[in-house]
Amino acid sequence: MAGYKATDACLNRVRQFYSQRPFVVPAQRVEVWPFPTSATLTGIRTSQNIPLSHVTDFCLLFPKDARATTCFENPCYQNMQVTTCGRNFPDMPMNTLDQQFFQLQLNASNLDLLFEAIDEFEDALTTPRNTATRRLNPHTDLTSFLITLQCERNSNGALTFDGLDTQNQNTSVELRGAPIYQGATDSYYNVDTSGKRPPPPILCTVHDTFWLFSPAAGGSCIYDTNHSFDEVIGPLTG
Repeated sequence: MAGYKATDACLNRVRQFYSQRPFVVPAQRVEVWPFPTSATLTGIRTSQNIPLSHVTDFCLLFPKDARATTCFENPCYQNMQVTTCGRNFPDMPMNTLDQQFFQLQLNASNLDLLFEAIDEFEDALTTPRNTATRRLNPHTDLTSFLITLQCERNSNGALTFDGLDTQNQNTSVELRGAPIYQGATDSYYNVDTSGKRPPPPILCTVHDTFWLFSPAAGGSCIYDTNHSFDEVIGPLTG
């Protein structure tokens, strides 16, 4: 709290407040769920049944090799959407090369106000890889591509939640889309000129979670496994 110029009286009040009750450290957890089927010549339509627990964001990755862990490229798709829990994400189908999609990704990554995207990220979001008649060779690094889809409104994160939660019950998550240019110039489906095809796309779910600590003797604290998040946060939000 030093950076906030809190007074001694304020610090003592905070110390007293948490000397008798647990306190919450907000955190996030990311889970990885590869889809069961890969793209075809006409596009992607694949789904899987997974539990959703306090999900705030979906992230989509499109590997071109099963060993890919950090490098992912734009599939150059249109009419792309994720559907789950009776809702579409985003509300309107995406074209992964148009201005609306670019702005959507900047907003979802909090790069719309104080923070600016690096050129590598912008290039991955906006550079075409093909036309109707030919594939285009990249002149810069285009391997920083991912799609982030917000599942909740921007809020005060740790205190409210309006994302997706199925009480740990499995629910269907469907991904669908089609290439902007179908056929031999589709650089996502045609990984190379030797007939190599891409592995299934990957869904990452981002979850709100927390660490809970209780006060211990001597001013220290211990990890709390006896109280739920709602028990602790309820008195603050009531």
